[in-house]
Amino acid sequence: MTLQERQDEIIEEFSIFDDWMDKYNYLIELSKDLSEIDPKYKTNEYLIEGCQSKVWLYAEMDGDKLKFTADSDAIITKGIAALLVRVLSGLTPKEIMNADLYFIDKIGLQQNLSPTRSNGLLAMVKQMKLYAMAYNAKMNQ
Repeated sequence: MTLQERQDEIIEEFSIFDDWMDKYNYLIELSKDLSEIDPKYKTNEYLIEGCQSKVWLYAEMDGDKLKFTADSDAIITKGIAALLVRVLSGLTPKEIMNADLYFIDKIGLQQNLSPTRSNGLLAMVKQMKLYAMAYNAKMNQ
């Protein structure tokens, strides 16, 4: 599935809900679908700076694709991480680096988060793109 198809699928899923309480509940449901991160990656090394809650993000190459796993101690933040992992995991580093994550605005995610959660969302996206840049550089050595 392409990046655009993944984002369009999420936009369609969120369009079912009329108000943000239902969308928050859906984020909580999505958090349950997030694959467990290996406990050895729940360390300060993988902790994302800029999030009010604790968010751990780990990336590894699987062939020529980057695979992400994440976890959080806050359920809505974990749902946001689940969305980002779903959209970006399994793409090449170059695709991730160049990704225009338009689904965030289309579903109203950033506008309906508290400022601290919004900062956390941006920090997660930034960290995922930094991983992609690092792996892309390593692949092109």
